Parts: sequence; C-alpha cells; structure tokens
Amino acid sequence: MKKYRFRFLFYIIFPLFISSLISCGGDKTYVPKPMGYIRIDLPEKKYVLFDSSYPYTFEYPSYAKINPDINKNAELYWLNIEFPTFKGKIHLSYKPIKRNLSLFADDAYNLAMKHISKASNIEDSRINIKENKVYGIIYNIEGEGAASTYQFFVSDSISNFVRGALYFNVSTNNDSLAPVIDFIKKDINHLIETFKWKKV
Repeated sequence: MKKYRFRFLFYIIFPLFISSLISCGGDKTYVPKPMGYIRIDLPEKKYVLFDSSYPYTFEYPSYAKINPDINKNAELYWLNIEFPTFKGKIHLSYKPIKRNLSLFADDAYNLAMKHISKASNIEDSRINIKENKVYGIIYNIEGEGAASTYQFFVSDSISNFVRGALYFNVSTNNDSLAPVIDFIKKDINHLIETFKWKKV
C-alpha cells in the first residue's frame, strides 16, 4: 500500500510541483503599463460654406457651430467656431488694415510666443495662396501645457487681417487631447485653404 501511495505522490504531485516552478517564469522583469487615455470617437469630415455679411468666407466642419463673439472686448466681424463635442473652439478676430499690417502681424507673433514657457517647440509655416490673395503664417505650438496649440493669421496685405487661435475649455493636457488637436488642425488647414475675401 505504501508503494502505491509513493507512486501516486511521485506521478501526480511531483509533476504539479515542477510545472508550478516552470510557470514562475524565472527572471522576467515586469514593467507597469503606461497610463492610457479614453478613446475619442472622431466624426467623419464634412464641410459647409460660411458665407454671410462678414468680409470673408471659408469652409468649416459640419460638426462645428459658428457664433458671433459676444465678449465685451469683441469687435465687428469677430466669431467663434465651436466644437461642443470636444469643448474646443477656433476664435477668429478681424481687423481692417490702415497702414498697420506690420503691427497686426507683430501682435499675432507675440500672442503665439506667449506660450513659449509652456511649449517644447514652436514651428511657423508660411501661407501663400495667391489666387485668393491669402497670405500669412501658421504657428504650431507643441507642449503639454500650452493653452493654444495652433494659431495663424491671414491677410490680403491691403485691407483685411484675420487672426485665428485654437482653444479648449478643459484643463491643459495636450497628450490626452492629441488626437482631437490633430483632427481640428486639419479643419483649420481646410479653413485656410478655402478662405476668401469679400467686399462688404
């Protein structure tokens, strides 16, 4: 009887003991997974024409809403392109040029550079759409704490100047917002590509 008991222990218990040792994995190092962010569902890109009494026209996304700027400091022809789903907006401010184009361009540059303390990089790229007389600069502001990651200005160099800036009404964590920021940057680029001046 003892002989059978020993065989039972040897053939059943011993293999279980060996398999448990093997499954421990030896000297594997375990690294915690990085923090993940909630998946954001992005809508299909479709554009509609903004054409009203304003001195400019452009195409904007169908999932956005256009509202006049009602801030107490707002001026004529200022507006916000709002993205309710993402709690973001593109703010557009308009200025008529009266021999002061360089002043407005300098202001746009200085407003972009205000973010330099929070930015890891600021890149600028020229806008030159001769057929529509749309000239300007895009400022791409990289960095987790930058309040506005994409700014631009456009002008016909003679009469009209428009500055635009992307803002979010949430705490600044541009790593988690990165997919939305990239998504709306494409909308801003489309806005610029379709931008035209009007006589009012």
